[in-house]
Amino acid sequence: MDEDLFQLRQLPVVKFRRTGESSRSEDGHAVNDHGVQMDTSQTDMDPISLAEGNSVPREFANPTDDTFMVEDAVEAIGFGTFQLKLSILTGLSWMADAMEMMILSILAPQLHCEWRLPSWEVALLTSVVFIGMMISSSLWGNISDKYGRKTGLRMSVLWTLFYSILSAFSPIYAWILVLRALVGFGIGGAPQSVTLYAEFLPMRSRATCILLIEIFWALGTVFEVLLAMMVMPTLGWRWLLVLSTIPLVLFAILCFWLPESARYDMLTGNQEKALSTLKRIAKENKVPMPLGKLVAARQEDRGKFQDLFSPHFRWTTILLWFIWFSNAFSYYGLVLLTTELFQEGKETCGGSRTRKEPVCSLECKYLNADDYKDLLWTTLSEFPGLLVTIWAIDRLGRRRTMALCFFIFSMCILLLSACVGRTSLTVLIFIARAFIAGGFQAAYVYTPEVYPTATSPF
Repeated sequence: MDEDLFQLRQLPVVKFRRTGESSRSEDGHAVNDHGVQMDTSQTDMDPISLAEGNSVPREFANPTDDTFMVEDAVEAIGFGTFQLKLSILTGLSWMADAMEMMILSILAPQLHCEWRLPSWEVALLTSVVFIGMMISSSLWGNISDKYGRKTGLRMSVLWTLFYSILSAFSPIYAWILVLRALVGFGIGGAPQSVTLYAEFLPMRSRATCILLIEIFWALGTVFEVLLAMMVMPTLGWRWLLVLSTIPLVLFAILCFWLPESARYDMLTGNQEKALSTLKRIAKENKVPMPLGKLVAARQEDRGKFQDLFSPHFRWTTILLWFIWFSNAFSYYGLVLLTTELFQEGKETCGGSRTRKEPVCSLECKYLNADDYKDLLWTTLSEFPGLLVTIWAIDRLGRRRTMALCFFIFSMCILLLSACVGRTSLTVLIFIARAFIAGGFQAAYVYTPEVYPTATSPF
């Protein structure tokens, strides 16, 4: 192999630019990027000539430097079959996350009636999931940094799967409260799937692919509502909790195909494993590997938490925290409020209601077929919301897209306080949810772009 590599290095090499055109001097000598001429006459092999306009031969269409980094290899290999498979696998994780969050709006009114829970206990059942996510998000990030992206992601998925199934067997309120908090703790690791996904994407495809992966979130929310429509009237909420783990089970089975991040392997000194992963990706994409030796990138100083509050980034950080808080509060608030609004039944006009005010916090209503149908319609809004964001984000810019989404969402929420019927209520929730979901995706794209790589939160 070494002899073959030596012979390859004796070949007259032309270094190709990104446009696919070679750089040659007028006298026929190859010229490198620094203007140094390389005489190709010192070989007994026939030179390779390219007719003008012809494409670069496949076996020479890679960088020909003596060394290359993981990022160079990912760019050279490009987007192909491997990334498509990885998109589906990452999407299953994202879909499972969406289903576990969407189930809160269905489970809460059911337990409110079945176990005769007061309103504050119903609210606490939802809140503990978010508390678990808040506590665990940085922990899963540290585990992934120390033991690998694949390891951290697999642990979080198996954790979520175990406690999701276990919560279906909860005999009393205290049990399900603790177990759903542990489910939230596992969900906090779901963003690691996007981190791993991004490290295998070429730069030109990264923003679009991360936006498109959100389709799986929308699919998860829709699938959860459809599942509830079929399961809740006959089998009940326990079976709904069990069947909602289907994407997690699929991911747990398929994640053995998932490779470890090549970038992580290089950072931890496992060069052979990183090279093997890159060769595997090149083979699946049916493209050649870059020539040369794989080397580690120069390490920059790791960003620190206090860097976010340096004079240059202080106001940016504060504003972004407010944007993320507003996004989460508005999106999840609307998702959880939807079933409550549908249960109001008839029209609401200002402060007066046509229905009788609850006499105590134990009053409840089960979700009926019409509630599930309208919940499905409002959930489908995430698909047009995502498409609008993809269209607007490069035309209007990140900030204007977020501003537009927040403004339309706010107008729809204000109109909900007016005199509206069931159809108008459904339409307003549909539009509001579409645009707040779009604002969420715009924030995902914008946030890592305003910080340097070492400080970026993604």
